[in-house]
Order: sequence, then C-alpha cells, then structure tokens
Amino acid sequence: MGKQLEKITPALQTFIEAQKLFFVGTAADEGRVNISPKGMDSFRVIDANTIVWLNLTGSGNETAAHLILKNRMTIMFCAFDGKSLILRLYGNASIYHERDADYHEYIGLFPKIEGARQIIKMHVDLVQTSCGFALPFMDFKEERTQLQSWAEKKGEEGIHKYWADRNTKSIDGFDTDILND
Repeated sequence: MGKQLEKITPALQTFIEAQKLFFVGTAADEGRVNISPKGMDSFRVIDANTIVWLNLTGSGNETAAHLILKNRMTIMFCAFDGKSLILRLYGNASIYHERDADYHEYIGLFPKIEGARQIIKMHVDLVQTSCGFALPFMDFKEERTQLQSWAEKKGEEGIHKYWADRNTKSIDGFDTDILND
C-alpha cells in the first residue's frame, strides 16, 4: 500500500520518466483550487528533491497566479499501464519566465516546444505513493499535435498577444505576472 518518503527514489524517477501525463494542483488562500493535466515531454527530475516542468501556453494561467500568492504545489502521476501506482510530489515551487536567468538555466533540458510559457521549479519535501488499485488500464496512442501547430501558426508575436488577452489574470482575478518586465 502507500508510503511516505523524503525524496524521489531512483525507482520512482524511472516511473516518472515513463509517464505521458501528470497533474498539477495549486491553490491560493481564497478562490478556486486548480488541477491541471500536463503532457508532452515537459517534466524533469533534477535530483531526489528537485523537479522542473515546462508550462505551455493554455487557455488559462492558474498555476502561475497561485504560485505568486502561495508557492505550494502538488504533482500527481498515475500508472495507467503496468503495476498500479499513484505518486504524489508535495513541495514549494517557483515560477520562471523567459526574462529570468533560471528559465534559461533549465530550458535546455526540454525539446523546443512552441508556446513554452514558464518553467516551474519545485523543491519536493514529501513523496507519497499509494496503491492505485482502482485505476483503469489505458493505452497510450500518441501525443496530440494541436498545441504545437497552433503555437507555430501564431508565432512569437501572436503568442505574446494571446498571453496579454488570455493569460494575465486567473479565473479568480489574480495576477499571473506573464507580461511584467
């Protein structure tokens, strides 16, 4: 059954690297709790207590707004094939934009993905596993290409306009700091 650990073990890192999907949970003191599914090749384990992930342009920017107000975050992975497992990473996170030196420190870890918006770095202070016995088996078919195609069509200027129009405030009206220089 479940265990609590102080760090990501090599076996859990191998599990993480095999996953095609993860979920991110954040919340401010007030307003809505946000849970976002994330995909593509956008997650890296730096060491046993540090992860980074590439936040891509989306219809909202809730994670950024929440992290500015409250830097706690939970990441969850689920095994949809093989041995059942749910893995949660708990910790505190920082958000980096293209204007930040830390963004440039980590962006090279990822393939070039048009519409890359931020890099999130999290210090993991608790790792929790649970059985996942009720999870269904699901087969991975392929990555979707719509986001990449959409971002390529928009180009850098179009993406920045989209951020200005759609990504500066959360659904609760919190600032996302996407365009601040």
